[in-house]
Amino acid sequence: MFENTKAFSGFSVDDIEAAKRFYGEVLGLRITEENGMLTLHIAGDRDTLVYPKKDHTPATFTILNFPVEDIESAVDELRARGVEFEKYENLDEKGIFRGQGPLIAWFTDPAGNILSVLEV
Repeated sequence: MFENTKAFSGFSVDDIEAAKRFYGEVLGLRITEENGMLTLHIAGDRDTLVYPKKDHTPATFTILNFPVEDIESAVDELRARGVEFEKYENLDEKGIFRGQGPLIAWFTDPAGNILSVLEV
């Protein structure tokens, strides 16, 4: 039934203009806006819908992962753009988890949704 459809994911925010600035200016993603919602055009043809929700509750899990070749450089560049990284247990001074699995660092969007950069 859905094998030939182009599915996409989405998530809510409490302030669409703040989301537009963050995803467009801070993260540098290409964004379009239509009907009061945003579409993030992510490399690899992975469009993601961002919609306003008055009673928004931030996701308690990672909603978007951004693979990077060099996590140190990615974290440094994002910090220079004003991004603050989460301070979970077992992270180094930059906020990078260096345990099992890929090197990963988490941060949030203005609505409190959790995002990550991870080294591939």
